Amino acid sequence: MARTRAIDFEEKQRSLLSSAAAVFAEMGMEKASMAHIASRSNVSKALLYHYYPSKDALIFDIIRNHLEELEAAVAGADKPGVSPQERLRLLVRQVLENYRGADNEHKVQLNGTSALSPEQLDELRAIERRIIKRFSNTIIEINPDLNANKPLLMPVTMSLFGMMNWVYMWFRPGGPVSRDEYADIATTLILEGVKAVR
Repeated sequence: MARTRAIDFEEKQRSLLSSAAAVFAEMGMEKASMAHIASRSNVSKALLYHYYPSKDALIFDIIRNHLEELEAAVAGADKPGVSPQERLRLLVRQVLENYRGADNEHKVQLNGTSALSPEQLDELRAIERRIIKRFSNTIIEINPDLNANKPLLMPVTMSLFGMMNWVYMWFRPGGPVSRDEYADIATTLILEGVKAVR
């Protein structure tokens, strides 16, 4: 008889994903094992396998949940009624806020995709494209001529994501710059730089 889903299934699943992300971030995708993840999660290997049949399934769910939460947060922060400059600032702030406490998940996203199937990658890339599109739509409003002579919108947009995605490498809470201050720095670099891009 099939095992029924526990009432707290989603809560346990989220806890497992958080523990797994920490193990993957610390040990790397190859060295981390299901035994390590079960131990960090304080569950049996049997229970872990009840939720996830493999490391690949864990990696996929960690990245998908991370991206879905980011997409929802960015959508909630998007304010089409404000100027595109302020809209971009709000979007950047939200991404950096969403990255707070998510360094492990972010590392898995950056380093774990080689373990995934083409179908899984397609699903993740679709979410990423929707997030990126929200930013590129705002940037083109700021400089409508950005793509006039050659396709520069995507390089400018991805340069902004480069500034945001690698912040975990150097940013420290309590340091000389707050998240919001860094969001303003990154936004200003794009706002001022995009004027000169031809």
